[in-house]
Amino acid sequence: MTQKYQFVAAHASEYTVTMLCRVLGLARSGYYAWRQRSLSARQERDQQLTAQIQIIFTDSRRTYGSPRIHAELQAQGVRTARKRVARLMRHAQLYPRPRRRSVRTTDSRHTDPVAPNLLARTFQAEAPNRVWVADITYLATREGWLYLAVVLDLFARRVVGWSMQPTLERDLVLAALNHALQRRQPPAGLLHHSDRGSQYACAEYQALLR
Repeated sequence: MTQKYQFVAAHASEYTVTMLCRVLGLARSGYYAWRQRSLSARQERDQQLTAQIQIIFTDSRRTYGSPRIHAELQAQGVRTARKRVARLMRHAQLYPRPRRRSVRTTDSRHTDPVAPNLLARTFQAEAPNRVWVADITYLATREGWLYLAVVLDLFARRVVGWSMQPTLERDLVLAALNHALQRRQPPAGLLHHSDRGSQYACAEYQALLR
């Protein structure tokens, strides 16, 4: 009888329990009673341990991997192997989110002249093409970091120019400003604000602004 129950358990993912029990002449209630009895002490412990792991994993905002969760369990007085924690996390599909490294986009260590801050944190404009602000950010992709330079019109908070490149060179910001100039063709008197990074302070960018 036990072998028949084991056969049902082994093929329950392929056929329904009802069909398997009918073919083998078993009662469904008998099968489920056997399943309940066959739950080993280790499986019961795995279930309890998985519940504890899920609590720690959620409290870490889904950032802890098996080494840190194992350390936290030990701090709570729970004795278990780290490999067991890793196995239970895989079975429960608890995969930590990768921590994103910070990337520096501004390099103020240069000898180029720096313009005075005329914007003075007045982040408003009375009309389009009066005040533009520029900045660089970065995006994590499967092929590495992708750098994005944008030019924003403060009047409507609208991006008027942008450029993307895999490297952090001055061509990145020059392309973004050229894009904005071609699209908007602003009149003289436009105020352009950016950080003091070498990309914006370089002679090529200043010449384009002029």
